[in-house]
Amino acid sequence: MNRDLVDAVRVRLARTGAEPTAGEIATALRAEQAVLGDAEILTVTRALRADLAGVGPLEALLADPSVTDVLVNGPGEVWVDDGAGLRRTDVRFRDESAVRRLAQRLAASAGRRLDDACPYVDARLAGGVRLHAVIPPITPEGTCVSLRLPPRRTFTLEDLAVPPVGARMLRAMLHGRLAFLVTGGTGTGKTTLLSSLLSLVSPAERLVLVEDSAELRPDHPHVVRLGSRPPNVEGAGGIGLRELVRQALRMRPDRLVVGEVRGEEVVVLLSAMNTGHEGGCGTLHANAASDVPARLEALGCAAGLTREALHSQLAAALDVVIHLVRAPGGGARRLSEISLLVRGSDGLVAVAPALTFHPDGRIDRGAGFDRLQARVGG
Repeated sequence: MNRDLVDAVRVRLARTGAEPTAGEIATALRAEQAVLGDAEILTVTRALRADLAGVGPLEALLADPSVTDVLVNGPGEVWVDDGAGLRRTDVRFRDESAVRRLAQRLAASAGRRLDDACPYVDARLAGGVRLHAVIPPITPEGTCVSLRLPPRRTFTLEDLAVPPVGARMLRAMLHGRLAFLVTGGTGTGKTTLLSSLLSLVSPAERLVLVEDSAELRPDHPHVVRLGSRPPNVEGAGGIGLRELVRQALRMRPDRLVVGEVRGEEVVVLLSAMNTGHEGGCGTLHANAASDVPARLEALGCAAGLTREALHSQLAAALDVVIHLVRAPGGGARRLSEISLLVRGSDGLVAVAPALTFHPDGRIDRGAGFDRLQARVGG
């Protein structure tokens, strides 16, 4: 595509204030006296529309149903994760300014700013795409853009290759209304598994989802979503997860779900699960199931709870940890462990493995298995 022509069309649309619709772009092309046939105008219009109002060269990547992440490290380096780990693509931007324009346009579409005064942004785009972008001087080598795409569909436990014994235990936990956290590192499939589990909840129950970014996609007839809102450019108007959890409790939830527990909302969540709201759940970043009490302790103490108070709340509020891992190099995601949270004689909560799933297919029963079986009525 002739870049001079693209720039001329961009300037013409800017001068007239016209929206970059297909019709306006075609009119601008003809006004530039470009010698193009109807088929060529249609092709160029699509490309210009992607460049001016869409995601430019990334359009085809985001349309690929297997892609979960698109990562731009400057104009000449675009990577994707399509389930088999990161791979570099042959997609290129014209120059650094093209990447920066794209990042700023996406940020603006989400009501955020990205400039020298605020050189980074974390926002949610239309359709649930999560945007993170950083511009120089924070990134000396050029603008970096990260796009996390929501799942295109809801997977079943069979789709996710959960071993049958694990699937039976997970279904029993849901039926028994045990409260649980799905844990793991970034990209291990926490949200995907949680969506699958919520799809198994009885249609008679009301799910209230509290999320920063609308990523959960349960196949369920009664779902209410609450989404956080960042502050505006003046720093006002922000609504965080802690306040949303409070609001959710007033909405008669049968299941209270926090898409990602990562801050002071943990205090309200644990309090809620100690007031008769059984079966609550959420996700949490953790390197291992055994790290979960320490992670929650750090979050709770940062929000004002003492260590003793946090563990008292935790012991009564949460029952199970479901831990996921991903093979080295961004390979296959899998269920690694189902563990029970137990309170020791010292008053502190620890993790007792119930089922451990090995990459070679072996399954070990741990110290928490019998107690978990008893909890689910097995």
